[in-house]
Amino acid sequence: MKLLGIGSRINHSEYGKGVVTNVTSQHYWVTFIDNGLETIDIDSSFEVIEASHDDVDTVSFYEVEKSLVNILKKWSDASEVVPIADKYKGGKLILEPADTSLKSYELPIDTFFHKITMVRDRLRVMEQRINANKDLDEQSKIDLQQYITRVYGSLTSFNVLFKSKNHNFVGQRK
Repeated sequence: MKLLGIGSRINHSEYGKGVVTNVTSQHYWVTFIDNGLETIDIDSSFEVIEASHDDVDTVSFYEVEKSLVNILKKWSDASEVVPIADKYKGGKLILEPADTSLKSYELPIDTFFHKITMVRDRLRVMEQRINANKDLDEQSKIDLQQYITRVYGSLTSFNVLFKSKNHNFVGQRK
């Protein structure tokens, strides 16, 4: 299968008509007329309206940028900007107590989402520091890593808030 190039026009069953604006080794970034920018898997099903095969590079600017961000995150406490799912932008989280005489608590969902992503980023930093720690033996590192993986698993309920699945929490796989 030959990769589509930037400028290719497609028709996707879910998102409609769009133009490929970036290509990575696994995804097309497509700007859709009605749905804006979405990433779709290269092997996903869609109709090619007009193919362009020029300027396809298996290492895109996006991947270079992503690698640089990963390096910076590894050596600092910098965190990436993680977009919230469009359907929750501007929404609010309402906590209703069982006791109706008590007032409910409202929180902008964007604020809550930011706190969730901060927890995730701090868990990642903790993982890196555990793995780099010279005072811990390998079994202790494995035990702590498994514990962190179980923490990620406890947070998977919040995956519905992430715009992109590659930002989701992932626990132990069975």
